Amino acid sequence: MLSRRHFLAGAGSLIGAGLVSKAGAATIPEAQIVQHADTLPPPLPPNGRPFHPVVTLNGWSAPWRMKNGWKEFHLIAEPVIRELAPGMKATLWGYNGSSPGPTIEVVEGDKVRIFVTNKLPEPTSIHWHGQRLPNGMDGVAGVTQPQIPVGKTFVYEFEARRAGTFMYHPHADEVTQMAMGMMGSWITHPRDPALHRADRDFVFLLNAYDIEPGSSTPKVNTMTDFNLWTWNSRVFPGIASLPCRQGDRVRIRIGNLSMTNHPIHIHGHEFEVTGTDGGWVPKTARWPEVTTDVAVGQMRAIEFDATDLGDWAFHCHKGHHTMNAMGHDVPTMIGVDHRKIADKIIRIIPDYMVMGERGMADMGEMEMPIPDNTLPMMSGHGPFGPIEMGGMFTLVKVRKDQKPGDYTDPGWYRHPSGSVAREA
Repeated sequence: MLSRRHFLAGAGSLIGAGLVSKAGAATIPEAQIVQHADTLPPPLPPNGRPFHPVVTLNGWSAPWRMKNGWKEFHLIAEPVIRELAPGMKATLWGYNGSSPGPTIEVVEGDKVRIFVTNKLPEPTSIHWHGQRLPNGMDGVAGVTQPQIPVGKTFVYEFEARRAGTFMYHPHADEVTQMAMGMMGSWITHPRDPALHRADRDFVFLLNAYDIEPGSSTPKVNTMTDFNLWTWNSRVFPGIASLPCRQGDRVRIRIGNLSMTNHPIHIHGHEFEVTGTDGGWVPKTARWPEVTTDVAVGQMRAIEFDATDLGDWAFHCHKGHHTMNAMGHDVPTMIGVDHRKIADKIIRIIPDYMVMGERGMADMGEMEMPIPDNTLPMMSGHGPFGPIEMGGMFTLVKVRKDQKPGDYTDPGWYRHPSGSVAREA
C-alpha cells in the first residue's frame, strides 16, 4: 500500500525546544507512507541540486519539498507491520509505515530540515549517525535535546557538510527502539554529480531480531541469540535481488545496526571498499577483496565491475546468519541411521529434524511442521532445486540486456550449454 498523508500538529507540538502555533504546525510537509516491502526505484530529483539517486533494497527514498532554500522532509516514528518474507510478518517500530524508514537523499551543501513526529507509545529522538552538525541537532536525548514526547513533533536543521553514506536511528531507549526496527539510511551525494559516479548504487542496513516461532514481536532484551538476520528487515527468500547490466560499475552501501559484525561476501567478482562512514577511501588506499567485515555501527561502500554473467550469491559469511528462526536447542542427529524410521519419529516428535542426509531440503520444501507466522530455517527454490539458504542472502544478477534504470528481477540465469557442473 502506498499513500500520502498530511500530519497537522496541534498547538502543543514542539519545534526544536520551543512551542509552535497552529499556523506554524500547518506548514509541516507531507509524510509519504509505504507499507509494503517492494524495492521502489527512486525518480530523478524534481528540484534542488542534481544527483544520481540510490536504490534502497526492499525500500524507498523519502520525497521532500523545497522551501526558502531548505530541503524539508517529514518522518513519522510509529508502530509498523513488516513482512520479513512471504509467510511471516513482524510487529515492529519504524518510520512512515516501514522498517527501516525511507532513505533520505541530499546533496553536499544542502540545508536540510527534518520534521519528526512521534506516534510511538513512548518518547523518542533521532541521531544522525556520522553527520557533522551543530551539537544541539545530534539527537542524543537528555544530552543534546529533550526527548520527543508522544504526539509531538520536533524539527532538526543542519547543513549536509560532507558527502558519504550515513544512518539515522533513535538515541532514546535504544535497546527497545532499535531492537524493534527503528533505523534508516542517509545518503549525502557529492556536489559534482560526476564524482564517485556508479551505474548501479544500492543501499541497505543489516539488522537482527529475536522473534519466538509463532509470534510476531521481537524480544527487545536479547543480546546475543538472535534468530532472524535481516537486510532492511527482510530475510531470504524475501530479500530482493540486485539486477545489474553486464559492464555496469556497481556500488553497494551497507550499514550495520545489528549487535555483531558481518563478513559480507560476493561470488564471481572481486570488489574494493570505496567508502566508510568517515568518507570516501582514496584510490591509493583501496585493495581487491571478495569479503569485507562490517562491524557494529559501521558503514561500508563496496564497488565492482559487473563483468561476468550469472546469478551470483551475495551474503553474510557467518553460517548461522544465512538461516531463519533457527532453534538453538535442536539436537544434532548427524550419523543416526534414519532409514525407515524418520516418519515414525516425526509422528512422535514433530520437531525432529533429519541431519546429514538431505541437508536442509526438508525445511526448504516445508515438509517439517512449523508454527503459524514462522519461516523455515532455510528456504527458497532455484532452477536446480532447494537453495537451502535464509537470512542474509540474496543474488547479484548480471545480464547483458538489463536496461539502465531497470531494477526488475530478470528471472533465473540461462546457462550456456556445457557450463553447469554435472555428474562425472
